Amino acid sequence: MVDPPRPQLESAEEPVRRDYCIVTETYPPEVNGAAMTLGRLAHGLRARGHAVSVVRPWRPELDGRQHVEGSPDMLVPGAPLPGYAGVRVGWPVTRRLEARWRARRPDAVYVATPGPLGWAAVRAAHRLGAPVFSGFHTNFPGYARHYRAGWLTRSVASGLRAFHNRTRGTLVPSADLLARLREAGFENLALLGRGVDHDLFNPARRRMELRARWGVSAEGLVALYVGRIAAEKNVGLAIEASRAMQRTGRVERLVVVGDGPLRDGLERAHPGVLFCGTQTGVALAEHYASADLFLFPSETETFGNVVLEAMASGLIVVAYDYAAAHAHLRPSDAGIVVPCGEARAFVDAAVALASAAPSSLERMRERARTHARWLDWGAVVDRFEAFLAGHGAALRSATSRQGPRVGGAALRAGAGAV
Repeated sequence: MVDPPRPQLESAEEPVRRDYCIVTETYPPEVNGAAMTLGRLAHGLRARGHAVSVVRPWRPELDGRQHVEGSPDMLVPGAPLPGYAGVRVGWPVTRRLEARWRARRPDAVYVATPGPLGWAAVRAAHRLGAPVFSGFHTNFPGYARHYRAGWLTRSVASGLRAFHNRTRGTLVPSADLLARLREAGFENLALLGRGVDHDLFNPARRRMELRARWGVSAEGLVALYVGRIAAEKNVGLAIEASRAMQRTGRVERLVVVGDGPLRDGLERAHPGVLFCGTQTGVALAEHYASADLFLFPSETETFGNVVLEAMASGLIVVAYDYAAAHAHLRPSDAGIVVPCGEARAFVDAAVALASAAPSSLERMRERARTHARWLDWGAVVDRFEAFLAGHGAALRSATSRQGPRVGGAALRAGAGAV
């Protein structure tokens, strides 16, 4: 999909500096796709001269790493999400937000998570007449199915629709998700894709000494999974696929990068899989580049930033055909996509890659790297800046002319494509 021309915000000679506030339940140094994306957006706006404050829950386990003296950020009380201690929900501090924004009214508020804190931010912004926008960063209906709360999916979807429709516009990371949300009754939607850091994620980070520590030969193939080790990520399917790949004699190891509630159990049950824990920065980039194939069996992504990181690192990706994989693997022919939820097809695709000729794999790696070079965070921040600065209507109008409309039942049932 080709984005419409980015509207000009101000004259190049005298850019207007604005005051923005991002409200979120997850933010760096937390490690997940939503936190990383929001950190990139905030950094990009600040680099353009805007003032950006972040309202987020205080996380005791992060101690002082989440607050810098003199920072305009606001930390609020919170509590772990039931059934998922890694997610912290902020309390509905409507009055505190009103007092803060009355003293310094932001030019726009961007609410990234629809929890109690997010609802409080929308209420406070409405009362003060501040423009408030939202982003669809997390697939809460899909998560409910994996945490013994499948009966909640309809009510969760209804609550999400009510929340997002209370804002002036909602940014969505992929065209297929946008189509599903629109069909399910979500209004004022606009597309905001994702970028990738090419300086960090690239094949030059490949380290033979790291591969040696993994116990693989120079000619052997390494399959990689990066992400949370949790029920909604379907990591068990990556392990199943890797076992089938190893039977071809080409794939020698599955490496799993990340942490989460299922790690201990999976590590005990699968001693042949190498669990490396959470990796960040250069260490993460070296793990990507030192592997060969990337397995991403999650059915609950809103986007899947790891797909772009893998492509930029020169990996061939196997994933379900939605979100980032649909947007970037299908048109680039740099990996294999299979219909959502078809586990057998996922395993078969992984085995087909493991059995492919080395020359064929090298062509796919090159296509992955070439495609990823076009995906720059600067262009994403430009679009985000334009949306918050009052050009949301133009971006929504352009988005409305793109992509097919599909059945809203997928959202109401908590389907993985959402």
